[in-house]
Amino acid sequence: MNLLSDVITYVRRLIKTPSNSSITDSLIIDYINRFCIMDVDARMQLFDFKTKYQFQTQPGVDQYNMPLYDVQIESGNQTISMYSVYQGFVGPAYIGGVQVHLETQKDKFFSVWPKIVQQSFVVAQGNGTIGPYTLQIPFIGPPTLPLNPPINALLRGHVDISGVIATGQNIDPPVGTGLNTFIEEVPVTSVDSAIYFTSTASDGSNIIVADSGQFLTGNTNYGLLMEPGKAPFGNTALVGGYTTTLNTINYVSGQAVVTFPSAIPSGANISAQCYFFQSGLPRAILYYNNVLTLRSPPATQYLVELDAYLSPAAFLTSSAALPFGYMAEYLSLGAARKILSDTGDAEQLNFYEPRFREQELLVWKRSQRQWTATRTQTIYSQSNWSGLNGVNNLSGSAY
Repeated sequence: MNLLSDVITYVRRLIKTPSNSSITDSLIIDYINRFCIMDVDARMQLFDFKTKYQFQTQPGVDQYNMPLYDVQIESGNQTISMYSVYQGFVGPAYIGGVQVHLETQKDKFFSVWPKIVQQSFVVAQGNGTIGPYTLQIPFIGPPTLPLNPPINALLRGHVDISGVIATGQNIDPPVGTGLNTFIEEVPVTSVDSAIYFTSTASDGSNIIVADSGQFLTGNTNYGLLMEPGKAPFGNTALVGGYTTTLNTINYVSGQAVVTFPSAIPSGANISAQCYFFQSGLPRAILYYNNVLTLRSPPATQYLVELDAYLSPAAFLTSSAALPFGYMAEYLSLGAARKILSDTGDAEQLNFYEPRFREQELLVWKRSQRQWTATRTQTIYSQSNWSGLNGVNNLSGSAY
């Protein structure tokens, strides 16, 4: 079944353009996807879109972006860019099979798991040059092998999904290949730095190097360092390129070799700032800015599972779209509604509006039938009766 082909046919009937001469399939596909991706989830949350999202954690990594669809090419060479696989996450959430707290408000989450900056410890002194300087975070130290959890963890810089999309590659976190690996297309506003090395220039201005949320290909324990700049694209690469020993921070050992953007005066202190945690089994999740933040940072691979609402437009051309066939008329009317509005055909727009509302109500009712099949929970609806001792789960009294 090609649901997309059927929807295109219905849209053409509605807007009365049977061929590509007036409006191309590619443009219709654009309207269909914009309605499905941008409008449907805002108008209603459908039970059929509810699914499970799961992933394995990476040791020491505390932030995980919502996944993105790969770029798609539809009929007529219409390109559909990367966008979120899911509309959002809801509870219950599980890590390692155990239910954990899922929070969406930063103040409540960080009041329990404060993000305290370990700062202003001196790691070196300037020698009148830009470097390179070998810098060591003092309370990490070289690790003993093999690594056994729990281990001390430096939190890592992070690039959000807007930054990933800006790279043009669906690789998360962003990585480079070769000496000049820094991706300057990542917007400043998409970078959440977690490591800073600072000093003072001879004119009294700040000299700042931070981690970029980008990593070295072949070893994602090495974060690329950068010179922070102004929005939108002011973050810049450090001179000399990037290797495992130059202009990177090793998040496991805490060692960095840095070439600063300007000379550090002789005797001037070079200080470090970072976030430090002992890794372990995460017991809480913050969902904010399409990012899942775990606390504590994971010590090893753990299975994370959450409920999610799917963005289904990516597979309207495949058999996987079959369960959404009942939405064909609704999607067609929604796309046609956008086209008629843009072309200023108010008469046809008003004519089809009652039919659009009717189809939306029918689609919504399908979800409501499923939701109402579940009993509303009360304090009495999950009593744990025991045939052995007659104890319930409210007060522990016997009957």
